[in-house]
Amino acid sequence: MFSKACEYGIKATLYIARRPAPDRRVSLKEIAGAIDSPEAFTGKILQQLARNGIIRSVKGPQGGFEIGEEDLDKLRLGHIVSAIDGNGIYKGCGLGLKECNEHRPCPVHNKFVVIRNELKEMLEQTSLRHLAEGLNGGLTFLKR
Repeated sequence: MFSKACEYGIKATLYIARRPAPDRRVSLKEIAGAIDSPEAFTGKILQQLARNGIIRSVKGPQGGFEIGEEDLDKLRLGHIVSAIDGNGIYKGCGLGLKECNEHRPCPVHNKFVVIRNELKEMLEQTSLRHLAEGLNGGLTFLKR
């Protein structure tokens, strides 16, 4: 459903978000290792997230990537998806057709529109804090 870059972006952001506030700044190497992603690829994803205001990049010997405590409630899963994959997930055809719409629907169009709308609602309503709390409480996991 999401691109591999988007999946890694979500995992990286959640890895940063779940850490306690004083220790929330994390190095590229640590993030890449924690989410099983190649370091160079992870670096490009993190730069894209920083350019889009999802995370902050701090330069220097004590640098790394972080998310402000105040941002955990504001940032939604949809922000990450839009920053990496754009908004195509909300518009595309379920079968990948170019001409699919309500006037000329593909065989799955009407059912897929419902699913796509529910996905959009979930992505727009789910905060990073909510997801980080699930990870910290052991209710969810990022890595086996």
